[in-house]
Amino acid sequence: MSENKVAKRNWTHYTIKSLAFWVVVAIIAGVAFGIVDPALAIKAKPGIDWFIQALKWLVGPIIFLTIISGIVGLESLKEVGSIGLKAFIYFEVVSTFALAIGVLFGNLMGPGRGMNLSVESLDASSVESFTHKTQEAGSVWSILKGAIPHDPISPFIHGNTLQVLVMALTIAVLIAAFGNQYKEAILKPLEKAQEFFFKILMVVMWLSPIASFSAMAFLIGKFGIASLVGMASLLGVMFLSVVAFLFGVLGIILWFYKINVFKFMRFIAKEVLIVFATSSSESALAPLMRRLEAAGVSRGTTGLVIPTGYSFNLDCTNIYLSLSIIFLAQAFNIPLTLSHELSIIFILMVASKGAVGVTGSGFIVLAGTLSAMGDVIPVVTVAVLLGVDKFMSEMRAVGNLCGNAVAAVVVGAWDKQIDMDKFRYALDHPESIEDGIPG
Repeated sequence: MSENKVAKRNWTHYTIKSLAFWVVVAIIAGVAFGIVDPALAIKAKPGIDWFIQALKWLVGPIIFLTIISGIVGLESLKEVGSIGLKAFIYFEVVSTFALAIGVLFGNLMGPGRGMNLSVESLDASSVESFTHKTQEAGSVWSILKGAIPHDPISPFIHGNTLQVLVMALTIAVLIAAFGNQYKEAILKPLEKAQEFFFKILMVVMWLSPIASFSAMAFLIGKFGIASLVGMASLLGVMFLSVVAFLFGVLGIILWFYKINVFKFMRFIAKEVLIVFATSSSESALAPLMRRLEAAGVSRGTTGLVIPTGYSFNLDCTNIYLSLSIIFLAQAFNIPLTLSHELSIIFILMVASKGAVGVTGSGFIVLAGTLSAMGDVIPVVTVAVLLGVDKFMSEMRAVGNLCGNAVAAVVVGAWDKQIDMDKFRYALDHPESIEDGIPG
């Protein structure tokens, strides 16, 4: 048999066995099903709901164990503080760039210009469930209050990443404070427990094609292709903004560390595909941590930066928020001054972090920001976005995943918590790390 035939057979065999291949098949099938029979497609929603719920049950323990074992495995608490400080600086700077990109692309491309919508024609009741929560999600105090769990069990059951993070950090710091004498005895059972949960996760992830089919079928069946066409301008600008951020801003940041952004995106392609299909960043949180660790990023860095980033470094959610406000102003013919646009960025720097763990956070933060701006843009205008928010959520989820993956690598390189030779080899040979395990 010729070498070409052998290579083709090996590629076909690998593709059929690949989880990513079946996710793509499921996405196409789900879209087709949603178009052919919308009424039946809507009933497929439990498939994605159950999958996300199962992931929430697993993600909590995995984050908890990873953070503790990672921090306890560091040389000292000084390293924890160093990683945490650098992550905080990175989050604030890059998140601000993301907000600015949303405003910039909104102004340059004008997705809402010419729509000439009327506030009087909107149904205020359609957004009441979001706007009444703005007070509980708009301040630093609400973030701090929401980070403290009422009990040690509910954060794991409900998948509250921020509360799990706080508990894990507290326990890890207490253990590390005892010194090195108990380190070995504590690390071994933690690593075994972590391995156990990862094995369960790998089994659950093979159900992701079913979840992908359900999610896409429900999405198309519920909102239809027509809603995409009607708001194509906004969706297109959102897409271009996210691409500009990922390959522009993040690409430049990675370039400083001599990392090719295209190779990096190829390296995390499987996680990106799963997040896109399920419209949930949580679906790839644990596999992403596993993959980066296997590629040479220290466990302490991935365990601290990735979960924290999922709460405080939602870059493409920031793009969505700032772009949406500019879009609403244009669609309703409301002029915005430079001071208005600067206030949007400053308010969102805090407000975008104020809805961590709150259902419907995108609309809550939007409503809260519009309220904080006074009567410049009526809060009820967010109702216009209800039909396309689900489609935009895919872009937000994928962008947030990529942003946090880059954050872990940059903070790791900045703090010298990454084996760069091993990492660059992994980028050149992504097939050598399958499902987060070095090949």
